[in-house]
Amino acid sequence: MLLRMSSLFLRTLRDDPADAEVPSHKLLVRAGYVRRVAPGIYSWLPLGKLVLENVTRVVREEMNRMGGQEVLFPALLPREYYEATGRWTEYGDTLFRLRDRKGADYLLGPTHEELFTDMVKGEYSSYKDYPVTLYQIQNKYRDEARPRAGILRGREFLMKDSYSFDLDDDGLKRSYEAHRETYIRTFDRLGISYKIVFATSGAMGGSASEEFLAPTPTGEDTFVSCHSCGYAANAEAVTTTAPAARELDGLAEQRVLDTPGTPTIESLVSYVNEHHGLSVTAADTLKNVVVKVTTPGSGKVETLVIGVPGDREVDFKRLEAALAPGEPAIFEAEDFAKHPGLVRGYIGPQVLRDLGIRYLVDPRVVAGTSWVTGANQPGKHAADVVAGRDFVPDGTIEAAEVRAGDPCPRCGSTLSIDRGIEIGHIFQLGRKYADAAGLDALGPDGKPIRITMGSYGIGVSRAVAVIAEQAHDSLGLVWPREVAPADVHIVGTGKERQVEAALELAVELESRGLRVLVDDRPQVSPGVKFKDAELLGLPTIVVVGRGLSQGVVELRDRVSGERSEIPLAEAADRVAAACAAS
Repeated sequence: MLLRMSSLFLRTLRDDPADAEVPSHKLLVRAGYVRRVAPGIYSWLPLGKLVLENVTRVVREEMNRMGGQEVLFPALLPREYYEATGRWTEYGDTLFRLRDRKGADYLLGPTHEELFTDMVKGEYSSYKDYPVTLYQIQNKYRDEARPRAGILRGREFLMKDSYSFDLDDDGLKRSYEAHRETYIRTFDRLGISYKIVFATSGAMGGSASEEFLAPTPTGEDTFVSCHSCGYAANAEAVTTTAPAARELDGLAEQRVLDTPGTPTIESLVSYVNEHHGLSVTAADTLKNVVVKVTTPGSGKVETLVIGVPGDREVDFKRLEAALAPGEPAIFEAEDFAKHPGLVRGYIGPQVLRDLGIRYLVDPRVVAGTSWVTGANQPGKHAADVVAGRDFVPDGTIEAAEVRAGDPCPRCGSTLSIDRGIEIGHIFQLGRKYADAAGLDALGPDGKPIRITMGSYGIGVSRAVAVIAEQAHDSLGLVWPREVAPADVHIVGTGKERQVEAALELAVELESRGLRVLVDDRPQVSPGVKFKDAELLGLPTIVVVGRGLSQGVVELRDRVSGERSEIPLAEAADRVAAACAAS
């Protein structure tokens, strides 16, 4: 492949786009790889399309190596497939829904479990047909409420989704491990730094679930790591180590305290310690947060109170994961007006059962623990409110924020917290979708065997942004060779002889199987050409400039920044060797 910048459809930008927040968004737009069409929707220009195709190629090669078989489904899907599994309503507003001219409901597919299941059901009937793994690489559509960060969080994106079909749980575990190893090879080839973490399944359902996260400060996902035992988990999946229950006998009786002007935890702690002789911290208080939870489809709304230690905030992502597919929202002033029994700022759990309101607590709130909490009267709190005696929660919930220094749920050492971007997710789905579709195979005894499934996704277009996020410097992008739009960027600095020599070297390198981009633009200054070469980020740069009069050219390694002068007569050999070495 030989690309000439004099005819390439490319325009680089000097300034960052006004709406860009993260490095990948800024650089992919400035370098002319993508262009915004609408919020969360992007076009791919020639160089960007080459990078996207290279990432796709790596994903496809590794899936084929594993034994996966590629298929392709439509993106436009009829409602009935999603209705059968309940996801027509579970997905809520994230589905793009539309109707045809006859009034039939359709959607743009966010994921294709139903279609894969139906295809296998239509083609296979015997236990001898299994196991099988099918995959596709296709555009997906989700109506993100807050599309941001360019192609990192879009409403249209390219994704690889694969599905394993096995006769039993042991087979599912083997398929899951095969995908796990395939993902490791894939992301290693793409040059992505990643962390494998435990995760929740969310609306997908299923049991075992892991995410592949690319650590980066701009990531939307928070994950924890234990450096002692290697435990790692998405913050949404972290489990809290509950203390042992305590004896109720001998505990002080609860008492109501006047606490005027103390609607916050900080003001409460300060007041009760100063005016009531207590010695408590925020961790000794019980914060009660009211939410309303909507059940998708039915529209049913439940009032729910969440109890967490007062030194913690409710993490809404953890709350959403714990309540899925229910959709929680914060209680507003108008909601409190409809529930006079809930005194805003002074809510305690003592009355919730009488009010018919479900109460879920942090796992740290165990029987025998004593708390300072609301007394359900304006300006009043209660002390020595004991769990299991003065109130009995309806269950526990993992909704409190996770902090650095929290104990590891596996070994008890302290956890560290980092941010990352999800690039892959693997699930052991089990039989949820097989049950909905009635997917069975006839066993050797003629009896039906319900098939068990796994689901495995890679964000292909997102991976392009992740690589850009991790592989850049102050000058521009720094693509790994596996995904770069070309192996070599040859810069002819402008004079006719230098451009001719650059073209001759480009033709020679192309004949050796290298992908070459040559800057042969007339009347463009060397300074602009150098800046473009750094911005575009190809791994090897060759400058055919003033040294040509002495028979030398400059060889630059974009990753290391190393530069060396080499004889023009040896340039093809030296450049080919440098490309092969990296």
